[in-house]
Amino acid sequence: MSFAFGGFVLLIFSGLPIVFALGVAGLLAIVMLTDVPTTIVAQRVFGGVNSFSLMAIPFFVTAGILMAEGGIARRFVDLASALVGWITGSLYMIAIVTSTGLAAISGSGSADTAAVGSILSPEMRRRGYDLDLGASIIAAGGALAPILPPSIIMVVIAITSNLSIGAMFLGGIVPGLMIAIGLAIACFIVAKRGGPVYRDSEPFSLSRLGRAFVAAIPGLTLPVVIIGGIVGGVFTATEASSVAVILTLVISLLVYRELKLKDLAPLLIKAISLSAAVLIIVATASVFSWIIATLGVPHLLDTWFRGVTESPVVFLLIVNLFLLVVGMFMESISAILIVLPVLMPIAQSYGIDPVQFGVMTGLNLAIGLITPPYGICLFVASMVAGRKVEQVVTKVWIPLIPMLFVLALTAYVPAVVLTLPRAFFP
Repeated sequence: MSFAFGGFVLLIFSGLPIVFALGVAGLLAIVMLTDVPTTIVAQRVFGGVNSFSLMAIPFFVTAGILMAEGGIARRFVDLASALVGWITGSLYMIAIVTSTGLAAISGSGSADTAAVGSILSPEMRRRGYDLDLGASIIAAGGALAPILPPSIIMVVIAITSNLSIGAMFLGGIVPGLMIAIGLAIACFIVAKRGGPVYRDSEPFSLSRLGRAFVAAIPGLTLPVVIIGGIVGGVFTATEASSVAVILTLVISLLVYRELKLKDLAPLLIKAISLSAAVLIIVATASVFSWIIATLGVPHLLDTWFRGVTESPVVFLLIVNLFLLVVGMFMESISAILIVLPVLMPIAQSYGIDPVQFGVMTGLNLAIGLITPPYGICLFVASMVAGRKVEQVVTKVWIPLIPMLFVLALTAYVPAVVLTLPRAFFP
C-alpha cells in the first residue's frame, strides 16, 4: 500500500493534476499489488459516481453561482451592513455575517469568497482598512461554506461513510456559527486597537435594518426551505438541491431582476465545468478507496493506533494534526475519499460517533482552505483584493485562532456537534 501512496504523492509533486494522479496511482497499485483484472478500474470509476445523492453536488454548485450573479449576495451584504455596520471594524463584521448567510445557500467556499470579496474589498481599500487582514477574514468566511449546510463536503462525507446527509448538515450548524462568532470577536479586538480608521460614523438605524431585511427576504427563504425541507422529511438532500436552483432562478430572474435569460448560458457552462471537476475526482478516488479496503489498510492502521494508544483523546489529537497537514496540501473532496474510509472505522472502534468524526474531518479540511500552499479560498480572496498571497498569509493566523479553538471543541465536546442531529434524527 505504501507503493500506491508513494506513487500518488510523487505524481502530485510532479505537477500532474490530482484526478490523473489518483487514477494512475490506483491503476499501478492494482497491477503491482493484486491479481484483479484492470477492468475493475472502469467499474469503480462508474460506480463512484453512480449515486443519486451525488446529484446534489451539481445542483448546489449551480445555485451558488446563480446566487452570486443574481443579486442575492448584494442583498445579503446590505442586510449585514445594516445589522453590524455600526460596530468597530464594520467591514470585517459585514464580511463575516454575509459569508455566514451565503454559506447557508451555496455550499461552495470559493464562490462565496469571490462574491463577498468583489463587493467589500474595494470598500476596504477606500476606507484604509488592512487589506491583508480583510482578505484573510473573507477567506475564512468562505471556509464556512463546507461547514454550514448545504455543504458539498458534508454530502461527500455522508455518502463515503454511509451516514445521513441531514444529520451531517445539522452537525455542522453549531460549529459553523461558533466560528463566525469567534471571527467577529477576533476582528473586533484587532479593530479596537487599530485606530480611528475602523470607527464607523454611521449609527445603527432600525428603519434601515427593516428596509434591508425586507429586500433580503426572498434570498433568506432559500436556507429555510433547503434545511427545513431536509430536516422535516419533505424532500431528500438531492431534491433540496434542485429546489434551491429553481428558487434561486425565480428570485434572480423575477424578483430582483438582476439576472437575464441571456446570462444563463455562460453561468450554466461554468456550473457544469465546476461540477464535472468535482465528480471526476470522486470517480477516480473511488478506485483508490477500493484498493485501500481490499488491502485491509483500515485494519492495519487500527492495529497500529492500538499499539500507540488506547485513549480516544490521544487518537483524536493525532488524527487532527494529520488532517490539518493533509488539508494544507490536498483538495478537500480528494482527501475525504482517500482518508475517511481508512479513519472512520478506526474512530468508531474508539467509540467516537461517526457524525461527530465526519464533521470534525470536514472542519479540518475547511481550515485547509485558508492555509498555504493549497488554500483555495486564500488564493481567491488575495486575487480579488489585489494582494499577493505572501502578504495575506501574514494575517491568516488571526482567523485561524477561533477556527482551531472550535475544532478542539468539536473533537472533545461531542455535544457541540451531536445535539442537533440527535434532536431530529434520534
